[in-house]
Amino acid sequence: MNFSSPDRYARQRQFAPIGVQGQDRIERAEVAILGCGALGTVAAELLCRAGVGQIRIIDRDVVEWTNLQRQSLFDSDDARLGASKAEAACRRLEEINDHVQTTPAVTDINAGNIESVLAGVDLVIDATDNFGIRFLLNDWALATGTVWVHGGCVGASGQVRLFDGADRPCFRCLVPSLPPAGLVDTCDTAGVIGPATHVIASLQAAEALKWISGNRQAVCEDVLSIDLWNNRIRQVTLDRDIAPQCTACVRREFEFLRGDALRSSEGALCGRDAVQLNPQGDNVQIDLGAMARRWEAIGPVQSTRFFTRLQVDPTTQLTLFRDGRVVVQGTDDLARARSLFDRYVGN
Repeated sequence: MNFSSPDRYARQRQFAPIGVQGQDRIERAEVAILGCGALGTVAAELLCRAGVGQIRIIDRDVVEWTNLQRQSLFDSDDARLGASKAEAACRRLEEINDHVQTTPAVTDINAGNIESVLAGVDLVIDATDNFGIRFLLNDWALATGTVWVHGGCVGASGQVRLFDGADRPCFRCLVPSLPPAGLVDTCDTAGVIGPATHVIASLQAAEALKWISGNRQAVCEDVLSIDLWNNRIRQVTLDRDIAPQCTACVRREFEFLRGDALRSSEGALCGRDAVQLNPQGDNVQIDLGAMARRWEAIGPVQSTRFFTRLQVDPTTQLTLFRDGRVVVQGTDDLARARSLFDRYVGN
């Protein structure tokens, strides 16, 4: 009987620009996926299959039914359980390729923890769908000289560009200031189709593989913009001096990294009938087991190593994360959410 080679990366090594040396570099690399939604799940899977040595998944959220249409690492069981996205993604990646080391981080990235959460990575995939976090990531990347690959997608359109953390232009040259709330469409307000997110995430993964395999001359220096619905592809050139007074890469005033510019993470979660609270502040570690025992007399409790969830009534849930965040599901009223927090969590 003629058995095929057990070398899962054989076809990738056969691709001349990667070859043996490029594959070795890929297997020694550590990549962080910041946000594990539509872009993050696809990029993570592609990089895992490519053999990236270590993959760190960072996401604060849990799997919901509306995610399954496009977030490829999750299934119905994950949505039914309300599983942590980071943990569910790592579990699935380990099934896909157990030669890759995966690490979940269930946390809300902020100026106080970004250094520790991303420490030591070679490259970051931006899959956040949040301009404030992108500005923070841009500051951190410039301060540390770390490469990151921007990606964004809404509806059937999206864009991709790699920023090397060392040279101009940076992301703030492209977007100088935070867009006003409600001005920019999101997936929750304008919808999104799976083929578009898969294309954008695939382009992000391709740029990442170019960089970590040593093919940096092949990296696209333009913003690659794609509209799948109207069949349009554009490359938008960014001149090095497009923003000669850029706050971040020219003046190196890292206001988001200092923590004095990023909006609070508290508030209603768009399109989800839920409110996120962070009353404990940053760098807190909650004893989830103790909280679960407190809640057992109140209602049904679900516990994982990353969160404990209380079903208050048929329409209301409190999910307490290890980092101190609480998501109150069943209301978009901040005052009611805080009242429920005070009642069932306290200080």
